[in-house]
Amino acid sequence: MLEAFALSDMGCVRTNNEDYCFIDAERGLYILADGMGGAKAGEQASRIAVETVAETVRLAAQRDSQVLIFAVEEANRRVLEAAHNDSSLEGMGTTLVAALALDEELAIASVGDSRAYMLDYLGLHVITDDQTWVNEVGRPLGLDEESLRHHPMRHVLTMAIGASAPLTINHYRVPMPKGNLVLICSDGLHGVLETAQMEQILNGVLGGGSLEESCSNLIEAAKKAGGPDNVTVVLMRNIG
Repeated sequence: MLEAFALSDMGCVRTNNEDYCFIDAERGLYILADGMGGAKAGEQASRIAVETVAETVRLAAQRDSQVLIFAVEEANRRVLEAAHNDSSLEGMGTTLVAALALDEELAIASVGDSRAYMLDYLGLHVITDDQTWVNEVGRPLGLDEESLRHHPMRHVLTMAIGASAPLTINHYRVPMPKGNLVLICSDGLHGVLETAQMEQILNGVLGGGSLEESCSNLIEAAKKAGGPDNVTVVLMRNIG
């Protein structure tokens, strides 16, 4: 059995929140999206994507990782359709991470650079692979991390919901033993905090702290670091 909590904040610079998240504890479904686009288009893209995944999983006759992948593909189709039907939404898109609890495992599907992490006895480590220029081009070229941190292409996504069809979806199956913690977050968190900082905050949960408190502490740490973007976190813990 998983317990979960989610929290989102505009950050210190943005005037609107293009992140969107959703928890369906009954179905063991956890979703986060980080929208992009002019005016309110980013907000629309993230909301459409998250609501589509939630609806598709809810109506599915089966419950497995393939359902989650199909739901993400359907989210892409609907975001593209919405942009086609409304010129004010042209160019909108969103990242997406969705996790579905399956017995003692989590099925995870991701598009873009929002991430899922696992905190276990080895520490905090990332599960997902960023679909970004930095990860798919810069690192293979041999650029060092300091150069990548300041590279003009560092924010460029190579894949996003609403950007193309067909869509490349990264998907994973990870064990979820009792006591383990999963963090899903937008780049408003992992883009400003080092993994060690996030791990230190999350260790409070392992010490008996609440998920709500840890979500709040993560967001406050991101805001103290400048909070240049919207920041959203979803925490899940297997309580057996």
